[in-house]
Amino acid sequence: MPLPKIEDARKLSDQEVADAILAAKRELFQLRMQKATRRLEKPHQFKHVRHRIAQLMTVERERQLAAAAEAETDDRESATPAPSADTPEPDKQEE
Repeated sequence: MPLPKIEDARKLSDQEVADAILAAKRELFQLRMQKATRRLEKPHQFKHVRHRIAQLMTVERERQLAAAAEAETDDRESATPAPSADTPEPDKQEE
């Protein structure tokens, strides 16, 4: 079974990413329980689940940073007042 691809995680919506992270963490917990009770048959699943959690958390963080950057640019645009026609321009000094 190959490791999951990050493109699959990027196709998910924000809510689906959050749900998938929760499901993967639960799966990791179940794997730990199986290991503790000596019922684990496929130890390579640890690697796959941890890899999947890392991918999902990376996608979630990328989206958070993109949203923050977008909000910051929106704030800058709204905070910069446009010069109005009634405001006289300051006199320029000639040298």
